[in-house]
Amino acid sequence: MGILKNRYIALYVENEVGVLAKVSGLFSAKSYNLQSLTVGRTEHEDISRMTISVSADDVTFEQIKKQLNRMVEVIKVVDLTEIPTHMKELLFAKIKRIDESQKEEAFRIAETFSTSSPHAVQVIDIGTDSVMLQSTLTERRNDDLVRLLRETYKHIDVVRGGSVAMEGISTSCR
Repeated sequence: MGILKNRYIALYVENEVGVLAKVSGLFSAKSYNLQSLTVGRTEHEDISRMTISVSADDVTFEQIKKQLNRMVEVIKVVDLTEIPTHMKELLFAKIKRIDESQKEEAFRIAETFSTSSPHAVQVIDIGTDSVMLQSTLTERRNDDLVRLLRETYKHIDVVRGGSVAMEGISTSCR
C-alpha cells in the first residue's frame, strides 16, 4: 500500500433519487475511506455536483476515479487534487458554560482567524454562558481552529459540513 494523502474529486451527477446512495455505496463496498462528501444542485436543476474528499494512495485513487466514471449517473469526474482550486468548509462551533472573559477570548479567536480572510470566522449567536462561531475557512484551517478551541475551552460542540470546491480561474488559488 502506498502513501495515503487527502484527495479531492468533483462529480457532476444526474440529480435523481438514489444517486447519492449509489455513490456512497461504491465507497463503502470497496472500503474506501471518505473524509467528506457534499452535494448541491448546479446551475442546471437536473445536475448536482458532489465534492468528495478521500484519503487514498495513488493506486486506490485511480481505481476510485475509474469506478466513478463507469457509473451511469455520473456525467463527469474532475480530479481537484493537483489543480488550482477555491475550497472552503462550513463549520459551526458552540462554546458552552463560559464566563464573560472566555466570551471575549472567543471573539478574539474569531478575529484572529479572520485576518487572512475577512469575516471567515464570526460569532453568530451568543447566550448568557455560550457563544456560537461560524467558520468558512479551508479544512486545514478549520482543523487548527477546532484544535485551539479544544485547548482553550472544556465544553464545545462542533459540526462540520464538508468542503465544497471549484476549479480556479487563475493559478493563485487554494
